[in-house]
Amino acid sequence: MRLTGKVVVVTGASRGLGRATAAACAAEGADLALFDLCEDLPGVPYPLGTASQLEHTAALCRASGAAVLTARCDVRDLRSVEEAVALAEDRFGPLDGVVNNAGIAAPSGRPAHEIGEEEWALMIDVDLSGAWRMIRTVGKAMSARRSGSIVNIASTAGLVGYRHFAGYVAAKHGLIGLTKAAALDYAPRKVRVNAVCPGSVRDTPTAEGRMLAEIARALDVPVSEHEETFVAAQPMNALIEPEDVASAVVYLLSDDARQVTGSTLTVDGGFTAR
Repeated sequence: MRLTGKVVVVTGASRGLGRATAAACAAEGADLALFDLCEDLPGVPYPLGTASQLEHTAALCRASGAAVLTARCDVRDLRSVEEAVALAEDRFGPLDGVVNNAGIAAPSGRPAHEIGEEEWALMIDVDLSGAWRMIRTVGKAMSARRSGSIVNIASTAGLVGYRHFAGYVAAKHGLIGLTKAAALDYAPRKVRVNAVCPGSVRDTPTAEGRMLAEIARALDVPVSEHEETFVAAQPMNALIEPEDVASAVVYLLSDDARQVTGSTLTVDGGFTAR
């Protein structure tokens, strides 16, 4: 029970990595504030989480004994972030951990010169600036308390380039840079900031099939609509399970990682070790 007595915020908590992370935190004793937009975004070619899915995540956490608050939160809007954080603080008091998981994987499947300005702006706004807004909102209070852990969910796309995913790659590279800079900003105040870089994760709401196909092309391996083609290119011959990523997040939130800050913990089955 490494998170007993801690209060953790998880954004993008309605499904996929967010749900797995919330459930893992609850199983380790944390109370949870679960945030999600609970609506689709124009220009994102797959459904995002819904309010009912967010409540399902909450039910899973409550089954582990956690106290849970759910709230709509649009990470593109600083006021929305501030209001959601205020709700969590009113309910639970000081926050011990934040997992910046909210993100999108579009635009995709096209070269950089074919990405529209609005599409590019949306990607950066959600995947990079959204995490900054959350850090901006919780950083002062955590610094004053001299305690806290922030975990940004980046990607192997923050470590290497992927053909036809310029927006996503740029946002995730930026998120790793933000992680390192914020870690140095807050280290004197004992607030830790780290990133987890998952590889291709099974059962996430992004346009997984198309993304896997594009990555397969970048690796110069046969392209198929089936994930087995991409799995064959992985050193450990498997996609990542959401629970594998959640375990890494729990470690970084816990006191076991008390001397870990500014790091990128890669969970990719050896993909970036090539």
